Amino acid sequence: MKILVSGSNGLVGSALLKALGNSGHQVISLVRRQSPTQQRQNPTIQWDPCAGQLDANQLEGVEAVVHLAGENIAARRWTQKQKAKIRDSRIKGTTLLGETLARLDNPPGVLIAASAIGYYGDRGANIVHEGSPSGTDYLSDVCRGWEAASSPALKRGIRVVHLRFGIILSTQGGALAAMLPPFQLGVGGKMGHGHQYMSWISLDDAVETINHTLFHQTLNGPVNGVTSNPVTNLEFTKTLGKVLSRPTLFSIPSFVVRLAFGEMANALLLSSTRVEPRQLTTTGYEFNYPNLEGALRHLLKNKAKDT
Repeated sequence: MKILVSGSNGLVGSALLKALGNSGHQVISLVRRQSPTQQRQNPTIQWDPCAGQLDANQLEGVEAVVHLAGENIAARRWTQKQKAKIRDSRIKGTTLLGETLARLDNPPGVLIAASAIGYYGDRGANIVHEGSPSGTDYLSDVCRGWEAASSPALKRGIRVVHLRFGIILSTQGGALAAMLPPFQLGVGGKMGHGHQYMSWISLDDAVETINHTLFHQTLNGPVNGVTSNPVTNLEFTKTLGKVLSRPTLFSIPSFVVRLAFGEMANALLLSSTRVEPRQLTTTGYEFNYPNLEGALRHLLKNKAKDT
């Protein structure tokens, strides 16, 4: 297939490009800035979501679109300016892409647009699935707007999937990469009371779920991109310590987490979201790494090989 991918420089996007290329697909990157390296690796199309610039003619012939672009929500402290940047990067970009695809003479068959389990908000120990209502906090509001922004493509008859990813585990970036240094030094520990649920997925499975979604025509609307085995922060802490053979005696009180990270602390570190991937499992997806210990051992083994 001829597949357009935005956010191809990110953690998931870069891994996805490699996987799609290895499978024989023609991949085009949708980028804000071109580099000689990118041009050598695969074709690119430039766009400017903030300025509303995207040439529809260049998208003709694309058969599928995977939209992963968006400001990193954990890149810096959430000031009002940063919160607006996070929201705008998702909603403006998705709106522009959806409207442009809808104008094509021959639109693609599917648009897979990334979303997040932040849609559900803080739900304690309650299990949520794709049919559960949205939360009421800032991230929930962003996710609602993010998903709604693809409505022009849906109205045009394009199959639209919102992949609501949880914590994506990788040693190359994201939450796990940030956790490793203190845990390797033996000073890692739980955050707050540790009872908050963490719904996660390995990077390998995140890429495979996109591939699964591309070719399963029955999948549309929200699809939870997490394993069937969420764990509490305390369980995650103990498991990571076990895999690294390091103690996990330390803990960070909630007030310290809030002082360090501000509003982001409640949304990303202290909230609890226990998510079930109902759509993936009912369409037969089998996780490569369904359990946390196995996923961590695989990731850290590969990291050791790379170093």
